[in-house]
Amino acid sequence: MLTLACALPARAYTAYVTNERDNSLSVVDLDKMKTVQTLPVGQRPRGIAITPDGKELLVCASDDDTIQVIDTATLKIVGTLPSGPDPETFALGPAGKLLYVSNENDAMVTIIDVPARRAIAQVSTGVEPEGMGVSPDGRTVVNTSETTNMAHFIDAETHKLVASVLVDPRPRIAIFKHDGSQVWVSSELAGTVTVLDPTTHKIIHKISFAVQGLRNDVIQPVGIRFSKDDALAFVALGPANRVAVINTKTYEVVKYLLVGQRVWQMALTPDGKSLLTTNGLTNDISVIDVASLTVTKSIPVGRQPWGVVVSPK
Repeated sequence: MLTLACALPARAYTAYVTNERDNSLSVVDLDKMKTVQTLPVGQRPRGIAITPDGKELLVCASDDDTIQVIDTATLKIVGTLPSGPDPETFALGPAGKLLYVSNENDAMVTIIDVPARRAIAQVSTGVEPEGMGVSPDGRTVVNTSETTNMAHFIDAETHKLVASVLVDPRPRIAIFKHDGSQVWVSSELAGTVTVLDPTTHKIIHKISFAVQGLRNDVIQPVGIRFSKDDALAFVALGPANRVAVINTKTYEVVKYLLVGQRVWQMALTPDGKSLLTTNGLTNDISVIDVASLTVTKSIPVGRQPWGVVVSPK
C-alpha cells in the first residue's frame, strides 16, 4: 500500500513594513529574504498591525487621519477605520475585534470596533499619547504620553482610566509579557526601560543601558519585544544602532546587537525564531536569529521604515 508522504509546503512568512518617507508598504518574502513588492498607501504610514487570522493589515496613515485596511490576499486597500486625528501607533486586542489608537494631537485614545468599522469610545490621556499595549487577556490597556511622561492604565471593559504612573521622559512603547505579569515601557530621552506591575501599577525595576564608545544621549530606547518564552527582552536603541538583549529575570543586558541606523520598531516571526528590526536611516530591516543572537541579514525596503509585522502561517 502506498502512503502519501508529501504534503503542501508550509507557507513562508511575509513581513510588511511601513515606509514613512515614501508613503508606501514593503512586502518582504522571508523565505527569499528580499522585498518582493512595494505598495502605495496613505500619507506618513507608521503604526501597523495584522489581524490574528492574517487576513487584514491595519496601517496608520497618520497625515490622512485614518487607518487603512489592506487585504493580504490581494494587497488592495479594502476600507478605512475612523481613527481620530493623527493616528501614530495602536494595539489590537487579542481577539482581533478591538483596536486601541493613540491620537497624538488630541491627547486621547480612540477605541475602534474593527469588524463594524466604527469608533465606540474615546479616553482622555496625557499630552501626546504614543505607545499602546494590551494585556494578553484583553482586560487592560496601557497608553504612554510623551509629554506628560506617564503610563496610563485603562480598563478595557469600562473604557475608564484607572491609574497613571509617572515614568521617565518621553515614553514611547508599552508592551506586556506574554504571561501578562509585567508591562515594559521605553523612555526615549531618559535612555531607560521601566518595568511595571499591571495589577498594582507599581514600578518593579528600571533598566539603563551603556554601550562602549557611545554617548548616553544617543541611546534612545523605542521598540520592545519579548521572546516567546518571555526569557529575553529585545529593546531597539534608536540612533545607538543596536538592539539590547535583556535577561528578564535579572534585568541584565546580556548582549548588544549592531543593526542598521536608527533602529526603531521590531517584530518576531510567529515561530519566535527570527526578530526583524526597522532601520530608519539605512532604509532596511535587519534579521536577527534569536537562538544564536546574531544578525544574519539586511534587507532593503523603502525610505525611513517605521513599523513591521509578520504574517501568521
